[in-house]
Amino acid sequence: MTATHTPAAAKRPTAAHSRGRRPATPSQRPNWLGGLIGWLWLAVVIVPIYWIVITSFKTQSNYYVTNPLLPPSDPTLDNYRLVIEMDFPLYFLNSLLVAVGTVIPSVLFSFMAAYAIVRSGRASRFLRGVNSLFLMGLAIPLQATVIPIYLLIIKLSLYDSLTALVLPSIAFAIPLSVLVLSNFIRDVPKELFESMRMDGATEWMTLWRLAFPLTRPAVVTVSIYNALNVWNGFLLPLILTQSPDKRTLPLGLAAFQGGPYGVNVPAVLASVVLTIVPILVLYTVGRRQLLSGLTAGFGK
Repeated sequence: MTATHTPAAAKRPTAAHSRGRRPATPSQRPNWLGGLIGWLWLAVVIVPIYWIVITSFKTQSNYYVTNPLLPPSDPTLDNYRLVIEMDFPLYFLNSLLVAVGTVIPSVLFSFMAAYAIVRSGRASRFLRGVNSLFLMGLAIPLQATVIPIYLLIIKLSLYDSLTALVLPSIAFAIPLSVLVLSNFIRDVPKELFESMRMDGATEWMTLWRLAFPLTRPAVVTVSIYNALNVWNGFLLPLILTQSPDKRTLPLGLAAFQGGPYGVNVPAVLASVVLTIVPILVLYTVGRRQLLSGLTAGFGK
């Protein structure tokens, strides 16, 4: 009896395993065309960055006589030293103050406005009108409002100040921030809000203890997006400031001259490298939150 039942018992797991096994799928053909396009696009992105970095370590005399894509045989830091001596730290500080002064108020106001719009639903006609007003702001380009902004800044006696750059930047950052944050807050289950309300939490507590932690990727996303827009902004500083000590980095780079007879290209590229460093640091710090914020919230 034992000899006859042993082979059958030994075959049962094998048979069950074979029944649960999925049929083998045929191997997919490699997408050579997609891979080639990907490598070409990588080259389009990497080659200019590589050229900027290696050129910033060249001297002005060697820049015109050497191969542009070859690294310098005798690298130097004189270009970076020259940039720092040409008021670059002042331009950097101005851009930092304008960026921080724009991002913090705009994100806080946009988050609270988005929460009020989503939580009110269709009950408040006023908030629905405010939401429509924010959406209309997305259709107004900055270039179309330069003259009215200039006249308002003159009337407020804020011309040639950093405040003149902060106030319009906040106004233009709010519409898109409200749109993105409201979409994220809508994705929060309503049961969580009802549970907080049954526990005796106020709307203010629900805002900061429930909605804010769950929508943190969206907050980081709009913060980085608005910071980059302000950091790279050129039109407002050009129109609303005049003094050299009020220049931001883009305006300072445009006015930077390395010599009386022409532009010092390696020094200009060194200033570009120093300008990009904060952006890279900001992306490295908020990379995960930024990616999740860009890929979520609009799935429904």
